[in-house]
Amino acid sequence: MKDIYIKDLVKDQEITEFFMAKTIAVKVGANGKQYLDLMLCDKTGDITAKKWDVSDSEYPVLKAIEDKTIVKIKGLVTEWAGQLQLRVQRIRVANEEDNQQMIDFVKAAPEEPREMYDYILNVAESMEDEDLKKLTTKLLVDNKERLLYYPAAQKNHHAQLGGLLYHMKRMLMTGERICEVYTNLKKDWVAAGVIIHDIEKLNEIESGTDGIATGYSFEGQMLGHIIQGIKSIDKITLELGIPREKAIMLEHMILSHHYEPEFGSPKKPLFPEAELLHYLDILDARMFDMKAALDATQPGEFSDRVWTLDNRKLYKPIEGDKDKC
Repeated sequence: MKDIYIKDLVKDQEITEFFMAKTIAVKVGANGKQYLDLMLCDKTGDITAKKWDVSDSEYPVLKAIEDKTIVKIKGLVTEWAGQLQLRVQRIRVANEEDNQQMIDFVKAAPEEPREMYDYILNVAESMEDEDLKKLTTKLLVDNKERLLYYPAAQKNHHAQLGGLLYHMKRMLMTGERICEVYTNLKKDWVAAGVIIHDIEKLNEIESGTDGIATGYSFEGQMLGHIIQGIKSIDKITLELGIPREKAIMLEHMILSHHYEPEFGSPKKPLFPEAELLHYLDILDARMFDMKAALDATQPGEFSDRVWTLDNRKLYKPIEGDKDKC
């Protein structure tokens, strides 16, 4: 059994513990020396790790360690660019005698995947707009098997088993409530945008049934889920006979949901439901990252810097959760 989890690590801590090597590779540094580059994970989070100056005798052994292998590591917790990092001194592959359980190493969404899927499918099937209903139900039904385990990212928000469904569901819940306030919004369009906006992460990210993303597909690296999503919606709307204006508006929602060119969106949203989609997306991502950072922080202290939140350190009040929603 594990004794120390990633969320509990602190700078200058010496540890000997088991982790999953989410990704692992032997690389060559600017000084011409070999080093081991790892992304380690357990059920509480991820941490980058390095083993410097890999010798020629170590190389074959380290090179043979595959992604998603459980390893035992002795090392020192350091800090680089405001983030904790593990400096590896020794590493070996775990064996049966170590008696490690996979449940300790896989992060999962806090809700059951089938229940989240049923919730989202019910939203799609309840739409009054028949075109949007046809489109969203087809996407959900055709991709059901992978949606039940797929993460929404390799490292950032919702990088966990069932993370893509969890992200969708919470956006749908928030969007429904906002539509009750801003009654000019078309709720079917908001819901459709939520369901389609990240659907091509299924083909952008490479993931096993354990929900651990190990990288990006060739098309994912070359195009990204925004362009992949536009291509997919263009094809499916033609197959379903959905009017061209609707098809282009749906594609625009995908195209614009990152809002800025530097984040992959060459156009800003040009109608209200597309504008809301962007804010639903960023709100859910930021709340997820804030909760994760504060869960790993003691009351009365600041968190580590959170890269996805502009490298901010978040404060966790001493008062605790008594006034939470």
